[in-house]
Amino acid sequence: MNPHMTCYRIGDEATMAKTVTEYDTYAWAGITGDFYGVHLNEEHAKKTQFGTRIVHGSLLVGFIGTLMGHMAAKAPAPGAVSYRYDMTFRAPVFFGDTITSRLELTERRDQANECIFAATCTNQNGKVVASGQATLKVLNPEKNQKE
Repeated sequence: MNPHMTCYRIGDEATMAKTVTEYDTYAWAGITGDFYGVHLNEEHAKKTQFGTRIVHGSLLVGFIGTLMGHMAAKAPAPGAVSYRYDMTFRAPVFFGDTITSRLELTERRDQANECIFAATCTNQNGKVVASGQATLKVLNPEKNQKE
């Protein structure tokens, strides 16, 4: 068994909050190349069910990724890495919404060196806007990871 799996306990959690701005959305579009009108073109977005522009769902996954980085840092060298994200977008996020992202360790798969986290993003009104799971792969100091 990987000795670094003991760094993680069921119930471990991490949270962060961020108010999402129009700038964040334009910056994310530039990074990812996702310039779809529902995110950047107000006239296009007005014709959608949302009535205005919405934030990229992938930005929310990015927030979860930030928390996964905090969790990965708990393990000594060689550390841990994000391995899988499985998220469902449940409600739109608008400019000015404050999103609280949260991870909670719900399962450890010691034989696979994996930690499974429940992942949620909620807005300032407590509405879940995204939820799912994220998997952390804890690197084994006793194995060459290129094998």
